[in-house]
Amino acid sequence: MTDPQEAAEAVERPTPLAWLAHAAPDPAACLRRWERDPRGTALLPAGRAWDVLVLPGLLGRATLEVLGKLVERPGPVLADAGRDRLGFLVPVGTAAQWAGGGVRCAGRGTWLVMPRPGETADGISWIVPPDGSGVLTDVAQLELALHEAAARRDEEGRSE
Repeated sequence: MTDPQEAAEAVERPTPLAWLAHAAPDPAACLRRWERDPRGTALLPAGRAWDVLVLPGLLGRATLEVLGKLVERPGPVLADAGRDRLGFLVPVGTAAQWAGGGVRCAGRGTWLVMPRPGETADGISWIVPPDGSGVLTDVAQLELALHEAAARRDEEGRSE
């Protein structure tokens, strides 16, 4: 039997596609674009619904692995195979406050190429697609996972 509150939340929750398109200056146009070309991309602004922290591929994958042990489900994560990078969607304002090195920050004034949730376009895909809930990766948990992944990598480098 389904909990009535869960059922109500599921009805009110936007689809992953609608949630992501909501960040666009014209969400309806963004949705139409993805409807016409499901394998296409949209140029979406960071700093409206989320910021993105971009990690180099090897460190990003290791960080995601550690993060998966810390939280039930992280927020959305993009992979750019061509540039070997991972982008973690985090709360707005994170990019302006991030002080760690080796991480690129995309916040207000930055635009990102994003595929439709569940699709791959131009080498960009969702490792953790948005689910429509609006849940983003917790920055404190991400930072903890990043430090753990970097420490493991350093330790493995010393033992070789």
